[in-house]
Amino acid sequence: MKQLIKLKEVTKHYGEITALDDVSLEVKEKEIFTVLGPNGSGKTTMLRIMASIIEPTSGEVFFSGEKINNSNRSQARKRSTMVFQKTALFNTTVYKNIAYGLKLRKFSKKEIVERVENVLDLVKLNGYEKRLAKKLSGGEQQRVSLARALALNSELLLLDEPTANLDPKNVSIIEETISRVNHEFNTTIVMATHNLFQAETITKRAALILDGKIVQVGTAQEIFRVPSKHLASFARLENVFSGKSRILKEGTSLIDIGNGVEIETALKKSGNVTVFVRPEDIIISKKPISSSARNVFKGKIVEISDLESVAKIKIDAGKQFIVQITKRSFNDMQLNIHSHVFLAFKASSVHTI
Repeated sequence: MKQLIKLKEVTKHYGEITALDDVSLEVKEKEIFTVLGPNGSGKTTMLRIMASIIEPTSGEVFFSGEKINNSNRSQARKRSTMVFQKTALFNTTVYKNIAYGLKLRKFSKKEIVERVENVLDLVKLNGYEKRLAKKLSGGEQQRVSLARALALNSELLLLDEPTANLDPKNVSIIEETISRVNHEFNTTIVMATHNLFQAETITKRAALILDGKIVQVGTAQEIFRVPSKHLASFARLENVFSGKSRILKEGTSLIDIGNGVEIETALKKSGNVTVFVRPEDIIISKKPISSSARNVFKGKIVEISDLESVAKIKIDAGKQFIVQITKRSFNDMQLNIHSHVFLAFKASSVHTI
């Protein structure tokens, strides 16, 4: 695949603050590329430069192999569309919000109607045409913003934290839309996010940015399945355990992490290792679990954290494990501090650092 957007030694200063520091990066045509990093790492600045909304302090930007300068910047801007994290909708109907950009570009009334209908179908807001955009929920407003961008059918779609602070239903719809638009229309998509697990789910390649510097670029497999010290420092990984590993006859390994707790992993490793298990990969139940999972433990809940749509639960099972479940599952199981529970996770869910 050919490259669509390229940054070469790009630096961006805001006064004494360096938002981007000597960044070089290539995004290929028709791919979904994720820029992963914490808040304030430079993700939004990078997307704004890619969209030709702002200029770098130094360095070069190329679009389809052509260097962007003052003579062609406006043309490059028309070939890309950016959806910002903070939704900014007009105080009018959903239809007029989506149609606005199409009218500016002199599309016919017939084509505007068709495009608005098509993108509302994509974001699952059929029948919302006459509703006031600002009266919608936050998740629905974000879907209108996405629809407005999709209606323009640009070569490059830039998404800045598209699902931040949204409920699971809207997150699912937006993620599904991103994948569908890429597959069906070959739209190149660059998504900035701090959500490690979202990035792993829908991207093929990604870049990790910390303090304005690109510290790692690669496939999702390379970045997420073989975590580096950079990813570990950013993600604040939970369920991190160190211990001595020995290889079993079955080809798996058993790691003694202390207090009589042993974790089985699908990796063949011996000696001292450090591993982690994502909270989302652990199943929790009030009854003994019948599962193919190689790791099953009994423990007691010692802490519960309410995180809007999900709950994080700390369980003492000889070692302390963090488990993340939906609020609905938490309520259905009627869990409380000191509840005795069973937890389970697969050997393949254990990753090394």
